[in-house]
Amino acid sequence: MRYRHLGNSGLEVSETGLGANSFGEPGRRDYSESRDIVHAAIDHGINFVDTSNVYAQGLSEEYIGRALEGRRHEMLIGTKFGSMRNYGPNLFGGGRKFVMDSIEGSLMRLRTDYIDLYMIHRPDPRLPIEETLRAMDDLVRQGKALYIGVCNFEAWRMVDAVWTSKHGGMTLIISSQFEYSVLHRGSEAEMLPACRRHGVGVMPYLPLAAGFLTGKVGAGGIPPAGTRLALDDGQAGRWITEENLRVIGKLQDWAGERGKSLVDLAFAWLLADPVVGTVIAGASSPDQVSQNANASSWQLTQAERDEVTYILDTQPPDATRTYYSVAGYFGEQVEVIKE
Repeated sequence: MRYRHLGNSGLEVSETGLGANSFGEPGRRDYSESRDIVHAAIDHGINFVDTSNVYAQGLSEEYIGRALEGRRHEMLIGTKFGSMRNYGPNLFGGGRKFVMDSIEGSLMRLRTDYIDLYMIHRPDPRLPIEETLRAMDDLVRQGKALYIGVCNFEAWRMVDAVWTSKHGGMTLIISSQFEYSVLHRGSEAEMLPACRRHGVGVMPYLPLAAGFLTGKVGAGGIPPAGTRLALDDGQAGRWITEENLRVIGKLQDWAGERGKSLVDLAFAWLLADPVVGTVIAGASSPDQVSQNANASSWQLTQAERDEVTYILDTQPPDATRTYYSVAGYFGEQVEVIKE
């Protein structure tokens, strides 16, 4: 496993990170499975786990905390706040009170006294970003968070956050997390150049397009039973299209000619860009952790990456969604009626 500095910071993260959004979800990862996946990640040199206080209503954080007892020093923890776990005033978003309350809950569930990377899960356009950043700066000064980042931001919001932090004398953002893969490249026009310009490390999620890039979906478009694509009709409908199946075939042929798999290519193509710090990938088993960790060992030359990009440019994948989560998520105030 190789390690990179995340953005311009001193935080060194493994090129493959572990996504924990399935931990605790009904029908997906129970505690024993989650623990085994976390331990396998550590054993394969993965030193960063990504979660949120909303994943499985906090169970993801709880499972990670339990799994890391006695091994906390071997894993960096990134978690997030801001998305809705509960409805009501001061129970979601980017307000100071919610930020301060959220980290206390995360610290308790994670069984730790600090978060390595504390992230805004999505922007809250109802209030100035400075309020959120000031609160996060206070958390860093208190030692409850070491670094801060953003997730699901549009490029302009990320740049605004960077500018606000820098000119306000606050802790600087070191990372931006968003959807990015060979099949979903909407971030390349603005977000990636902005990250390069401002020294912000990129943390792609859904690098395997919800499992579509494992190459296990046959020409008929039927995902294997028990996979995320088989269980989630929304993800299957999004990714399994004729256009995408054709692109997958070309990418598989290209990788196969070099003795590599489609998974290897999906990781290698992302990591060929130095702005990428760690690729956040979920896993359903220790074996899949091993596969993801090994995939990052393939280092594409610039010429090879250009060849793959040419395939993608000449036969564009069928992916129309934005790379960020729509900021309108918080557009409506939630009315709570108490009897």
